[in-house]
Amino acid sequence: MKGPTRALTRARRWARAVKTDIVALHLAARDPRVPLSAKLVAGLVAAYALSPVDLIPDFIPVLGYLDDLLLVPLGILLAVRLIPPPVMNDLRRKAAALQERPASRMAAMAIVTLWIVAVLALGWTFWPRARF
Repeated sequence: MKGPTRALTRARRWARAVKTDIVALHLAARDPRVPLSAKLVAGLVAAYALSPVDLIPDFIPVLGYLDDLLLVPLGILLAVRLIPPPVMNDLRRKAAALQERPASRMAAMAIVTLWIVAVLALGWTFWPRARF
């Protein structure tokens, strides 16, 4: 049981690092210390990773997740190599600090309330009215 647990721990650590790097690349695209070519690559990689639209749709078996497993990590690797190491380390620290901020419960409640109101409005609009 030790092998699968260790592999799962490593996978979680890797996923957390990828998430932090994506946020760091988003920050890098706006940082004046980052060269223009690195800004372009960082911006494209962050936009693609954060976008709900994929190059290959996820519903296509095997190939759907291939872009998430290959293109995003390779894009991150390229962008990180183009950014000066001290700047990237600073951006990773900022990204980690942004991720540690607590989520706003008020914002979550507002979004849930909006969804409930929208569902009720749709139900009221489209529910067949009984005729007496």
